[in-house]
Amino acid sequence: MKITKYLAFASAVVLLAGCQNNKSSSENGDGFTVQGKLSNATTGADIYLFELENQQFVPRDTVAIGENGSFTFDGTVSEPSFYRVTLDQRDGVVLVLEKGAKIKLEADAKDLNGTSKIEGSEDSKLFQELNKLVNETQLKKMELQQQFVQASNEGRTEDAKAIEAEFNSQQQVIRNFLAKHPSSIVSAFGTLTLIDPTGDFAFADSMATLYNQHIPNSKYTKELRNRLNESRSTAVGQVAPEITLPTPDGGTASLSSLRGKYVLIDFWASWCGPCRKENPNVVRMYNIYKDKGFEIFGVSLDQNREKWLKAIADDKLTWPHVSDLKGWESAAAGLYNITAIPQTLLLDKEGRIIAKNLRGKDLENKLAEVLN
Repeated sequence: MKITKYLAFASAVVLLAGCQNNKSSSENGDGFTVQGKLSNATTGADIYLFELENQQFVPRDTVAIGENGSFTFDGTVSEPSFYRVTLDQRDGVVLVLEKGAKIKLEADAKDLNGTSKIEGSEDSKLFQELNKLVNETQLKKMELQQQFVQASNEGRTEDAKAIEAEFNSQQQVIRNFLAKHPSSIVSAFGTLTLIDPTGDFAFADSMATLYNQHIPNSKYTKELRNRLNESRSTAVGQVAPEITLPTPDGGTASLSSLRGKYVLIDFWASWCGPCRKENPNVVRMYNIYKDKGFEIFGVSLDQNREKWLKAIADDKLTWPHVSDLKGWESAAAGLYNITAIPQTLLLDKEGRIIAKNLRGKDLENKLAEVLN
């Protein structure tokens, strides 16, 4: 299999290199040019240009490295897009190429990404800044997570809360960066890939409004709009869409029948290990708050009725349950864009979504906040 993949990849590179004849278009100002110079490069070795398409890099061109490590890519683009210059697919420099771009790239062949210097493309520099920021925040999160575990194990509750707050603030660093550059596709791409539209819908939606003003025709703006439209009806602040499905006793039940209570919609299944592991915590929360205006509406993505009913009995899930026994094809799963379980939504007494994806301590804290 590996040999087949390599041969297909190599053939694609050769074909693209042979078919492209873009120098005339770059010379008339319509195309792009990337002039590179690599230290510690092997003369005659191939260097590749890939384009980001459908969430993966695909080959677009290949050239041989000349004397003194020099190389040139030129071609055309229909709109600003992300490309990757690489020697071996493991290490590479990401560039933003657009019509008329004249980019100069210098780097050490032994560490393209870590040593690259770019001139002639502010968006490419901006991507490097964002990439560095993401790496820094991820390292900081890992450090804070270790500190949080240690503080929790030692019973230092206040320290743990402070560490958790600092952990959550790291995402705001990314948001601030994206918000400063609303006219760049780097920002739009960052919002698409770094912001969860289900959990951070308000921010993503506000950024989409800015992209609609500054870069409305970008494919990243369009993709973000489409993704947000899919999530809009189930975003925090919206009234939860109605669910009416069969119950275990053969009747039907509707979500709206629980208005007047705080309701946790719990998407789960008997075959879902993490769901079953979380169930004891959900049962504990239910027993604490069921007499204080709290209810759970269990929506199962099971396909086997007997296994569904057995899991309800075994896990002592005494709240209302519904399922059309269609698994991932469940009407409710499609309505709520459910692509992973367990997944929860907390509704207020008017049926409005006030929180999403609450589990463990987060669920406990939120219920204490709204019901105590």
